[in-house]
Amino acid sequence: MSIFVQKGAPDCSISDDELRVLVHQTIEKSGKNPKKMLLLPPDHTRLNSRAGRITEMIYEDYHDKCEIDIMPALGTHSPMTDAQLEMMFGKKIPKSVFKVHDWRNDVVTLGTASSEFLKELSGGKLDYEVKIQVNKILFEPYDLILSIGQVVPHEVVGLANYTKNIMVGVGGSDIINKSHFLGAVSNMEKIMGHADSPVRRLFNYGVDTYLADRPLVFMLTVMAKDQATGKMAMRGFFSGQGPDAFLASSDLCVKTNLELLDKPLKKVVVFLDPEEFKSTWLGNKAIYRTRMAIADNGELIILAPGLREFGEDKQNDILIRKYGYKGTPNTLKAVAENQDLRDNLGAAAHLIHGSSEGRFRIIYCPGKDMPPEQIRSVGFECGDLEAMTKKYDPAKLKDGFNTVDGEEIFYISNPALGLWALKQNFIQ
Repeated sequence: MSIFVQKGAPDCSISDDELRVLVHQTIEKSGKNPKKMLLLPPDHTRLNSRAGRITEMIYEDYHDKCEIDIMPALGTHSPMTDAQLEMMFGKKIPKSVFKVHDWRNDVVTLGTASSEFLKELSGGKLDYEVKIQVNKILFEPYDLILSIGQVVPHEVVGLANYTKNIMVGVGGSDIINKSHFLGAVSNMEKIMGHADSPVRRLFNYGVDTYLADRPLVFMLTVMAKDQATGKMAMRGFFSGQGPDAFLASSDLCVKTNLELLDKPLKKVVVFLDPEEFKSTWLGNKAIYRTRMAIADNGELIILAPGLREFGEDKQNDILIRKYGYKGTPNTLKAVAENQDLRDNLGAAAHLIHGSSEGRFRIIYCPGKDMPPEQIRSVGFECGDLEAMTKKYDPAKLKDGFNTVDGEEIFYISNPALGLWALKQNFIQ
């Protein structure tokens, strides 16, 4: 279970040409000489991962000698449009190569994680079984399956990617819903930024137990914004078949993607790029990734010009509108009393994650596609986007501390790229 390829450091910047060499080395060291290959990259919501470019490279260099299928690891996200496919993967790959993951219908159940195991993982808070489900395409006769993605702090599993890209990215509704709820009851503030977590152990169990005989290789990137250029830089590339590549990339991720602060932040302003964030399901990263840094009675202002829905999935959207982001006690009460929420525990977990538990204010500032009354109906305050953008202009602010009208604010241009926490509260 060794590492095939590894290159990375906090000050490293891997060029396109270097990346191509690392990708080729990974495929060579797999020893497969594939005639049929399946690629599992993320969708456009992980645009900064460079997984799209890696996928494009593989197609460019191997499609003439190998049959290639590409299934974006959507998880619960909406299927990608042609424009989104081109934005993520370029225009050279034929659309017929792409397959759509349907997390509710196109999966097979491989087995179960026992109720005893879940009780152990949750510290006695949960005791349900979890069906280990993945898209049935993983069992077609591929010589090589490449899981491609970015290791970055994550609210459910601690650090995204590796086995999460399989168990959630191309997973089924039972494991997606129940793993997210496991993360919610396990206290995400103790999970985020850590390679090991109860949810990670569940995902590892699923892959190690039921997919050990599949030709699965992981390609993992670590990305960070270069402060000198303002552009994304690839700080690391790691590949292999077991946990070693993930652990190495996790170590680099912690060094590059976590910003540990000396004092609580009284006012945080987060910008959500309209190309990437169209729902609170994704946009609430502004809440997840900053909550460990915001002061009691602090203020989080979210500039969300592209916001048009709550859930990426239609059923999740309905549930968010029905129950709202009202805090853990209210959500757990709603789960106990309502079958629709019990049947969609991933949505319940999301509602918990998206609440400040009354500790700080959350002011969403949507564009024209989301009426203010809808923002307020789910438990957020609503701000005027034009006025807030005029005052807190993303074009003028720099990431980190700024002074606006004599007031200190902390600005974040993309919450998906990191995790912000107080040094005193984050235990390595």
